[in-house]
Amino acid sequence: MPAEEYRAGLPAWHHVTYDALLAQAARVHSTGLRRSDAQAHMAGTEILVGLVDRLIAVWDGLPARGYGGTADIVAYAERTGVPVTVVWPEDATRD
Repeated sequence: MPAEEYRAGLPAWHHVTYDALLAQAARVHSTGLRRSDAQAHMAGTEILVGLVDRLIAVWDGLPARGYGGTADIVAYAERTGVPVTVVWPEDATRD
């Protein structure tokens, strides 16, 4: 969990799905942060990268649009020695 306020920042229509997925989680890791912002999201990602053997990133190779974007996550994984596989479908576009 990136932050205590993460759920509140989601669209209301997504709360039911979020709650169901959270209830099914075998384990939840938390950053301990309250505010759901870019720093909290990056902190959550850093925890995730620390737990995996390999990161599979759906990424177009472009710079992050803001702190904690996919480019930052891939760079963090590479800096910490986590192997990264980038997946980007040939016809995919970025909004």
